[in-house]
Amino acid sequence: MSLKGQLMQDMKEAMKAKQAERLSTIRQLRSAIKNKEIEKKKDLDDEAVLAVISTLVKQRREAAQMYADNDRPELAAKEEGELAVLKQYLPVQLGEDEIREIVSQVIADVGATSAKDMGKVMPQVMARTKGAADGKVVNQLVRELLAG
Repeated sequence: MSLKGQLMQDMKEAMKAKQAERLSTIRQLRSAIKNKEIEKKKDLDDEAVLAVISTLVKQRREAAQMYADNDRPELAAKEEGELAVLKQYLPVQLGEDEIREIVSQVIADVGATSAKDMGKVMPQVMARTKGAADGKVVNQLVRELLAG
């Protein structure tokens, strides 16, 4: 089943179970997917849907952190709840060791030697992880490994 089909099914289940927060989050996600389809003027495949989900996960994570930093725990909790629902649709996240291995392999493949080569390494690592790794963690590991 495609991700969009899964979302539709989960939305119906959330309605029947009267899970308001989950239903709201799935509706927001479906709306973001629809907006991206309108922007691209074509239906999105699962890979493109994963990119939309990753973007929303990043937004929720940053918003939750911002609310927590500004002493707004109730809003931070709401964002964390939405984040938990969105994460269900992402592939299983890679561990730091697995990401480090991928980064090392890409660095060797492209012949990167310094931080100046980050622009060559990052896109390839992100393409290989496809939503299974947080961009911040990847960025940190690339910097660390290129620094030596």
